[in-house]
Amino acid sequence: MKRDPSIRVTLLPRDTNKHGTIFGGILLEHVDLAGSVEAQRNGPHRFVTVCMKEVIFRAPVFVGDLVSFYTRTKKVGRTSVTVTVDVEAERPDGALVGVTSAEIVYVAVDQGGRPVPVKGKGKE
Repeated sequence: MKRDPSIRVTLLPRDTNKHGTIFGGILLEHVDLAGSVEAQRNGPHRFVTVCMKEVIFRAPVFVGDLVSFYTRTKKVGRTSVTVTVDVEAERPDGALVGVTSAEIVYVAVDQGGRPVPVKGKGKE
C-alpha cells in the first residue's frame, strides 16, 4: 500500500552541523510539525505538544537528501492524541534509509489553553 508523507523536505547546508550531517534539532522540528499535521486530522482543535516519548536517530541525514515524514495516529484519548512519526531519507542515488522515529503526545486545548475533549477518530 502506498503511503503519503505528512510533509516532505530537502534539507540545506544551513541545517548542518560541523560534521556535515543535519542537526538532530532540525529533524525534531520537522518531526513535531509532521506530528501536528496528523493530530489535526483528529478534530478542529488547537493541539499543543505535550511530550516526545521516544525519539530514535537511526542514521544520519545529509544535505540534499529528500526527507519524508510519515505519520499515523496511535491512540486517541479523552483530550490527547498520540502520534508516531517515521522519517525516511531518499539519498541522491535513490537509496531509501529509515533515519528517525518518534512518538509524540498532543493535547487539544481551547483558546485559554485548557484541555478539551477530542472528538476524532483513532485507536484506543
